[in-house]
Parts: sequence; C-alpha cells; structure tokens
Amino acid sequence: MGRFRRFVAIGDSATEGLEDADGHGGYRGWADRLALLIASRQDEPLEYANLAIRGLRLHEIRESQLAPALALRPDLISIAGGVNDVISPRPRFGELAADFEAMFGAAVDSGATVVTFTMPDPSTISPIGALFAERMAVLNDLIRAAAQATGALLMDFAPYPIAVDPRLWAPDRLHGNTLGHQRIAAALGWRLGIEGCDESWAAPLPEQLPSEPLRHRLAGDVDWAVHYLAPWLGKGIRRVPHGLGISPKRPVPRVVEV
Repeated sequence: MGRFRRFVAIGDSATEGLEDADGHGGYRGWADRLALLIASRQDEPLEYANLAIRGLRLHEIRESQLAPALALRPDLISIAGGVNDVISPRPRFGELAADFEAMFGAAVDSGATVVTFTMPDPSTISPIGALFAERMAVLNDLIRAAAQATGALLMDFAPYPIAVDPRLWAPDRLHGNTLGHQRIAAALGWRLGIEGCDESWAAPLPEQLPSEPLRHRLAGDVDWAVHYLAPWLGKGIRRVPHGLGISPKRPVPRVVEV
C-alpha cells in the first residue's frame, strides 16, 4: 500500500474543499492536498479526480457519484458523507447504514483501496453541536461497521483531541479551515501508508488555546447564528438544494503537478 495510479474522491462539501480557499475563488481541501501528498512521495505520476458536491446527502452521493467514480477505474477512492443527513430534521439511519455498506462494498469489489473517516464530537465545535452529538456518534458507528464489514480503510478521527481544536475549524464551524484540511490530508496519508507520513498530524498545536470570557463566546455564538445558521436554515425552509448549480471541480482525472 502507499503507491497509487489514480485517486478519485467523492462526497459533499468537506471533500469539495470548503473552507480551504485556493486564492483563486475556489477551494483546495483535504482531497486535493492528499493527492499532492501522494504524488510527491512516489516516482509514478498520480491522476486525480474530485466529483464531490456540497450539500448532498449520502443517498445523493451514492446515486450521482459512485458509478461515475468507479467508471474512472481508480485504484484509490475516498468516500465521505452523512453529515448533511445528520443535521437534517429526520435522519434515516437505516438507509445511511445500507448506503455506506453498499458504497464501500462496491468500491472494494472494484479492486480499489477505499478510505473513509469518522467525524469529531460537534458539541465542542459549534454552539448547537450538542444537539447533534448523539446523532454524530451513531453516524460514526455506522461508518465503522460498514468499513469493518467491507474492508474499507477507516481513519477514526473521533478519539483524537486535535480534531476538536477550534483553530482547525472555519468560522462556519462546520468545515475545516486550511490548517484543518492539512491535518486531515496528513492523517489519511498516514492511514494509507504513504511514505514519510506518520502520526505527527495528531500533535496538539504548540500554542495553548487561550481562555475566552463568557460574554465574548456568547457574542461569537450570536454572530455565527446570524451569518451562518440562519442562511442555512433559510435554504432548508425554502427547499433550495444546497449544491444547486455546483459542478464537480475536477470531474476528469488529471495528473497531479508536483
């Protein structure tokens, strides 16, 4: 393991790369960074495609991305999703379990190495995260079970304290920032056995997280609710698809330039 010819990433906004800006009006993200990491550690060229679309629920990822991804004949495929289901009013965990196992199984059966990951406890990241903590724990259990049943490689982020450090999260408190995406890519590189990758990605940040007065935290929570939560809920009430008008940023495999 550790050397690959073609990497295809499927998923939602996290795999698309939000909120890791590329400086040109788009996003990089952990999948782009993982592709570059792999390409830089092997002599053979690596082709990379990213079919992820923000806002999609897991069944939509399965229906719209899995078959096109497998048609590209990757030897490495990342599959991540389920968070949009968890934060929806009525998540259907039975369907999520079936979708995870079907997706992982189909990708493993194709001969590809399949990598996936769990999510950290949202209660320490977002003001309303505690409302979804139990759901996220169930989601993580489903991912673990499907990975074990199919042979997909699992990067279990949930037990690692670094995963909930707020300095790795964007202001929307739903996506990683640039540092967060860098850590995810490094962790997946380690899990995949990429040359030179180790568990140093899990090291705490060198500076201690400063304490914040309660009034500042509350003001920050109100600002977050106004600028991020309200617009997201508004789209849901109006039934506006969150990924409406978005196309995959890298639908065709291209050689990663090192």
